[in-house]
Amino acid sequence: MKNNLLSLLILIVIVAAAYLIVQTVRSTAQAATQPFQTLNEQSQAMQTQVANLLNPTPTIIPDPVTYINEIRALARLETIQYSVEKVITGEMGVGTFQTLFGDKILFVGHGTVIAGIDMAKLQPEDMRFENGVLTVRLPPAEILVATLDNDKSYVYDRQTGVLTKPDPNLETLVRQRAEEEILKAAIEDGILEQAQINAEAYLYKFFSALGFPNTNFVNDPG
Repeated sequence: MKNNLLSLLILIVIVAAAYLIVQTVRSTAQAATQPFQTLNEQSQAMQTQVANLLNPTPTIIPDPVTYINEIRALARLETIQYSVEKVITGEMGVGTFQTLFGDKILFVGHGTVIAGIDMAKLQPEDMRFENGVLTVRLPPAEILVATLDNDKSYVYDRQTGVLTKPDPNLETLVRQRAEEEILKAAIEDGILEQAQINAEAYLYKFFSALGFPNTNFVNDPG
């Protein structure tokens, strides 16, 4: 009986000693690895800061104050829309030292041009009904919208001299020229003439539905 009790006490002492040894080893290991963990966390934080510096995320802060300059009622009949793509090259510092001081941009512009009739310009005296015929003098077709599509337009390539920085105004000038060329291309392709034809076709159906099946359009040369 005494031997069994003694053996039990020895087993308890061994288990307790083993537990203390394990806890001591764990504490020592944690204490040893803590500096490395701290260093790793600091390294990750530093990498994040460097990444933010190299690839900064733009912060856009709109002014909370809004100014409404003008409100106008519109009566525009849009009759045709062009979607135009234009490639524009812009250069600065062209010449012998272009490699050192030049700045060149290749821009792909996507734009929209809409033409139609401004019905607000149609006056009562421009419409005459005689002998069963409705004569309508339409205002000339005009460009109603001509703008770049910023979601589709992009800078395809940009090359800057080794001793200079990109000119902040160059892309603005290229975008303005792209918008002008897109409008020019649409006009040269006959967008205004087609807008006038489409307007007459639409209004012919419109007046017919109102009870004027015989409608004659006279174009105002403007």
